[in-house]
Amino acid sequence: MHISVGVMAHNEGRNIRKAIDSILQQELGNIVIDEIIVVSSGSTDNTNRIVKSIGKVRLITQKKREGKASAINLFLKNAKTRVLVMISADTLPEKNAIRELCSLIKGNTGIVAARPVPMKTGSRFMDYLASLEWRLHHLVSVNKPKFGEMIAFRREFDRLPMTAVDEEYIAMLIHKRNLVLKYNPKAVVYVRAVTTIRDFVLQRRRIYAGHLKIKSENNYEVPTLSNSRVCWTLARSLELGDIPLVFLAVSLEAFARMLGLMDFIAGKGHSVWKIAKSTKEGY
Repeated sequence: MHISVGVMAHNEGRNIRKAIDSILQQELGNIVIDEIIVVSSGSTDNTNRIVKSIGKVRLITQKKREGKASAINLFLKNAKTRVLVMISADTLPEKNAIRELCSLIKGNTGIVAARPVPMKTGSRFMDYLASLEWRLHHLVSVNKPKFGEMIAFRREFDRLPMTAVDEEYIAMLIHKRNLVLKYNPKAVVYVRAVTTIRDFVLQRRRIYAGHLKIKSENNYEVPTLSNSRVCWTLARSLELGDIPLVFLAVSLEAFARMLGLMDFIAGKGHSVWKIAKSTKEGY
């Protein structure tokens, strides 16, 4: 199977070299990476210089930051292969992650999600918050796939509209074509967790507003949009000692969702979203 790998980046000078190295060092089996394309969207740091110095990577630049969906459209326009892999620039896939993802792209399967695992931040509460968030993401995905951070998919469309939740929008487009959505927990990708409460609320607010918009405009519900599904999953995985921290985590999530709901009602878009600065600090 021949694939193209796309990395969308904005001011990822502290992360991009390790991210690309992790792709180049993949154990691929019968998967062949024909190209790695980095779309640098309005980067003002040393991201572009670092990418140029690596070799084996194609760099496409945008003069200004126009939103991740715009960068993905450049990737779609320039990629050569039928099967595409998209990886966030601030993540590190395990050595077999791309092989595990692509191994399920067969038959009528159109898209496969990886399992994001947060890296430690050094803050007990923020580490717990990230661990809880991604643990719920995993448990929900086992029954109904949730997409983010790293995906493999068939090219079933030419471009994305402006959206704040690109991976889920891609999943929705593929679902509309009657293809199967899958999750492979063996495809592990390590993600940078935010280190501040401000950035956590910023991210969760944007994501919830984006999920509401997808449901409203396309009659497609992202699995974690359902409060009952999330609460039931949380209750099944909860340990008694976690209760105080869970209460704080749920309160923050509820606050972020309230802000996201207000944004959705007001028609406020997040397609060019505010940067969570703590994800740019480097590994």
